[in-house]
Amino acid sequence: MNQNLYQQFAVNFTQRADAPFMSTPGARSYTFDQARQAAGRMATVLRELGVSPGDRIAVQVDKSCEAVLLYLASLQVGAVYLPLNTAYTGEEIRYFLSDAQPHLYVCQPAVLDTARQLASECGVACVESLGDANDGSLMTKVATAEISAAVEPRSGDDLAAILYTSGTTGRSKGAMLSHDNLASNCLALAKTWRFTSDDHLIHALPLFHTHGLFVACNIVLTVGASMTFLPKFDADQILDLMPDATVLMGVPTFYTRLLGSERLNRETTANMRLFVSGSAPLLSETHSEFSARTGHAILERYGMTETNMNTSNPYDGERRPGTVGMALPGTEVRITDRESGATLPQGETGLLEVKGPNVFVGYWNMPEKTAEEFRKDGYFITGDLALIDADGYVNIVGRDKDLIISGGYNIYPKEVELLIDDLPGVNESAVFGIAHPDFGEAVCAVVVMQPGQQDKASEASILAALQDNLARYKQPKRLFFIDSLPRNVMGKVQKKQLRDDYAGLFSPEKSVSA
Repeated sequence: MNQNLYQQFAVNFTQRADAPFMSTPGARSYTFDQARQAAGRMATVLRELGVSPGDRIAVQVDKSCEAVLLYLASLQVGAVYLPLNTAYTGEEIRYFLSDAQPHLYVCQPAVLDTARQLASECGVACVESLGDANDGSLMTKVATAEISAAVEPRSGDDLAAILYTSGTTGRSKGAMLSHDNLASNCLALAKTWRFTSDDHLIHALPLFHTHGLFVACNIVLTVGASMTFLPKFDADQILDLMPDATVLMGVPTFYTRLLGSERLNRETTANMRLFVSGSAPLLSETHSEFSARTGHAILERYGMTETNMNTSNPYDGERRPGTVGMALPGTEVRITDRESGATLPQGETGLLEVKGPNVFVGYWNMPEKTAEEFRKDGYFITGDLALIDADGYVNIVGRDKDLIISGGYNIYPKEVELLIDDLPGVNESAVFGIAHPDFGEAVCAVVVMQPGQQDKASEASILAALQDNLARYKQPKRLFFIDSLPRNVMGKVQKKQLRDDYAGLFSPEKSVSA
């Protein structure tokens, strides 16, 4: 493609000028032309603030239509957009500002003074604020700015964004994403998921994550569709919007909460054509129950910060529960041995590697780490363990770092979790390894029971139920009941937290029988 990503969107700003683009319930709305004009004024302000092509713009703001306009303005001036989780603390932001060295930091209005002090300490030149009510110092400047129609020429290899990884195993790494990375991926997804300008998306995802920004927004912008912005997930609000919408993109929690509403049925979802789930595994039970209630099979896909989306269950054809489908057009996937790197035969579990125009450029200021994560033939080592079945469906088994090695044997937590989850009264589980003096690691599990079923199972009864279905070395040595699994904002189970919570369980001073 070899162009500024903004140019991929620009055709709709003229061809669909008067068509609705984005709105928030009961608040502001933008047609494509109104968005073009507002983003153009914002681009003028960015240039007046001294933002040059290649400069980073760090953004930690609440979700709003204007936040999307800031993203568009950043592309227009050739800057590198750096969205940050609104939950990050001051010290976390200090790390990101010091590492990325942005020219501009855009924060929430309420923390402007604190942000200016922090930015000054980190060498950031400019700080502005942007609120979710079309307010903040940035919008004050935009109100009197002239519309800029200029789009900074960028090659497809130039950076469009940096997304920091969640940092569960150390300091967050800045994944550098080029214009071609983002452009190619949303085109592949739009084709695979049959998006057209007639689609209307219910957008209840955050904007600081790949899913909400580079999947949801970019597809809508590419095909000239429209979307309703919700500040957060609200089941009743989403059900209210479904009669006038066609697509919902979400994480598994969205669907479990929708299933908790008596209003979810075939009638309320009659106008919808697609439900997408990602960012964390969807339980087979959720998939089956949603299909039975609505007649819609949820479409699971798989991606990550460094690659955007890699695979998807088919739009036409079987959407298999527990799988993430096949490689997207233009993307290649393979399974390799975690020790030797050799490609494994079909059906064997190993490291999932991916190659394609969607794969990131590398980690910001980390050339050695970048080199470690790529094979010589260009494949990126995802760190996920997976297998590809006889029909070509990719099955994610877990993270390589979550692999349990006990007594020299490899144990994949997903295999144990599936068996526990199938037991009567169990809602979900998580399996992880804890240091053990004899085995190196011991298999442990935490279980969340279904409401009202908490007294129907015990550690002993669940362990006994697993005995005939698992080799002895795979069986949990301890099992605990908890109210809910620890998850991040996108719904991923935080197994590092579980390992930390139960660390030392098998240390001699604990005197726990293993």
